[in-house]
Amino acid sequence: MLVEESRPATEKRPSAGPVYRSIYAKDGLMELPEGLYSPWQFFSDSVKRSPNCPMLGRRQVTDSKAGPYVWLTYQEVYDSAIRLGSAIRSRGVNPGDRCGIYGSNCPQWIMAMEACYSHCITYVPLYDTLGPNAIEFIINHAEVSLVFVQENKIPSILSCLSNCSTHLKTIVSFANVSSMQKKEAEELGVSCFSWEEFSNLASSSYELPPKQSGDICTIMYTSGTTGEPKGVILTNEAIMAEVLSVEEMFQLTGKGFTEEDSYFSFLPLAHIYDQIIENYCVYKSSSIGFWQGDVRFLMDDIQELKPTVFCGVPRVYDRIYTGILNKISSGGTLQKTLFQYAYNYKLANLEKGLPQDKAAPLLDKLVFNKTKQALGGRVRILLSGAAPLPRHVEEFLRVASCSTLSQGYGLTESCGGCLTSIANIHSMVGTVGVPMTTIEARLESVPEMGYDALASVPRGEICLRGKTLFSGYHKRADLTEEVLVDGWFHTGDIGEWQPDGAMKIIDRKKNIFKLSQGEYVAVENIEGKYLQCPLITSIWVYGNSFESFLVAVVVPERSALEKWAENYNLTDDFKSLCQNQKARKYVLDELNSTGQKHKLRGFEMLKAVHLEPNPFDMERDLITPTFKLKRPQLYKFYKDCIDKLYTEAKGTKK
Repeated sequence: MLVEESRPATEKRPSAGPVYRSIYAKDGLMELPEGLYSPWQFFSDSVKRSPNCPMLGRRQVTDSKAGPYVWLTYQEVYDSAIRLGSAIRSRGVNPGDRCGIYGSNCPQWIMAMEACYSHCITYVPLYDTLGPNAIEFIINHAEVSLVFVQENKIPSILSCLSNCSTHLKTIVSFANVSSMQKKEAEELGVSCFSWEEFSNLASSSYELPPKQSGDICTIMYTSGTTGEPKGVILTNEAIMAEVLSVEEMFQLTGKGFTEEDSYFSFLPLAHIYDQIIENYCVYKSSSIGFWQGDVRFLMDDIQELKPTVFCGVPRVYDRIYTGILNKISSGGTLQKTLFQYAYNYKLANLEKGLPQDKAAPLLDKLVFNKTKQALGGRVRILLSGAAPLPRHVEEFLRVASCSTLSQGYGLTESCGGCLTSIANIHSMVGTVGVPMTTIEARLESVPEMGYDALASVPRGEICLRGKTLFSGYHKRADLTEEVLVDGWFHTGDIGEWQPDGAMKIIDRKKNIFKLSQGEYVAVENIEGKYLQCPLITSIWVYGNSFESFLVAVVVPERSALEKWAENYNLTDDFKSLCQNQKARKYVLDELNSTGQKHKLRGFEMLKAVHLEPNPFDMERDLITPTFKLKRPQLYKFYKDCIDKLYTEAKGTKK
């Protein structure tokens, strides 16, 4: 619904479109209820209400074989968190100080977080995928004095300890710690404890301090795609408002979580997306089952847990989609025909506005139940975030998973989801939906990219204002002032309002450069078009203002390239194929053919490609943990290839 009219351009600022908020917040943005000051209250209330409900579960592994899930109840986790909180205080860490948490998702992660909540201590998630030296940087920058660490990550902490022992005085292992590791830490004046030893430091002399909604709950470092990690400051109020807004959206548009629900935890807890969902589970007394931490056993863990709620990112959903399609394809003509009939019938009903469970209940039982089993057989809610979900994958899952699927949009700076598509509103496929009940949104024109927020189809940079915004970047007032202008957070993402009030993400503001002839190139938009070529799995497009055309590094789809090679009687292995001139020309031609189909302009076409047999990965620091390309790092890594491509392409033009 409309809150404020548009604003014309001034000398200093571009024009901005009208301000909108959710129709579910028509009387004003959602406020925190009186008397709610900290996420600790979500937990302690659930313990009072459901002490014996299972809260945190993980699989017991014996002789390298994973058994069933073993659960800790809400009361057991509470007792552990109280002991841990007291032990933290015994180490001289006081309310307002900072504790780090470093490791894969597991019960200890959540217990450490709750212990920090209990004593108003700011927790700082640490993760090594932010690039080399990130752990050292965060410990020093956030002045972390105690860190909880997964057992196999202790060597990483010890390796940088000499550079961060000014602040860091205590290391607590999620499990055990060796005498050698203790000795190494003690030589630098740092104490090292096993989980059990640390819990035994608890003392009853530390009372739980009073909480304030304005207290800093967490400083969460984000990778961004350039420069040092930025510490996003989130208060208790922001975290709680986000959790309550998630609950409000679920209750208004479907069914919220209950004690009967179980959530599969595998997305990194160091990210805001998973943390908010797990806080919501705690608020609703739902259970959280953790994966083993190994992607090879991901589907096995899902089959064992049989979750009712699954949160994923596009890359995971894409894998599930491909796996299901392959099974259908190998099932013979009759099975394929039946599936296609059922799919078209149900899709037509969804498009007419029928809800998921009423669109084709009989076909759900007869045909789509097998698809449902891919995620354990009990899933009722699928959520997707972190990057845009390809439209064909979203539609497929809405039809074939027997679950409602909502795609959302958010950033660490907006405390996670700030826009969400509404369950059972099929017209929102391909969009990230409408504002949550704690946020207002507007578009601001970006003239240099040709985006006009006042046009008949409004397009521009997404700007946000509301209750769940961050309070600034830790010790970086300069960066805070860049993105927070007059109370509006400038996201850097380009959106387009749809006629039904939903938002579609179409581009990224920062990834824009000029070619030597003066043409602006919005590179993410172009990559999105090229990615629709079935021959490739990843692409990084490069250009600069000294060159007149674009080149790219491409990761080909292995089976597609090998199939092409068979047709030409080429017996090269995949790595050699990637160096083969004919293969490179074939991929280049197919990409440009895809580009033409999607109406890319002449200067947006590729003149040369390098075929890369290895996927872009975090180990080489080429992508962020949410699979966004790290452009400066990609350029540094592939600089020689890029130079060669330009030399080659210019040579062929003569």
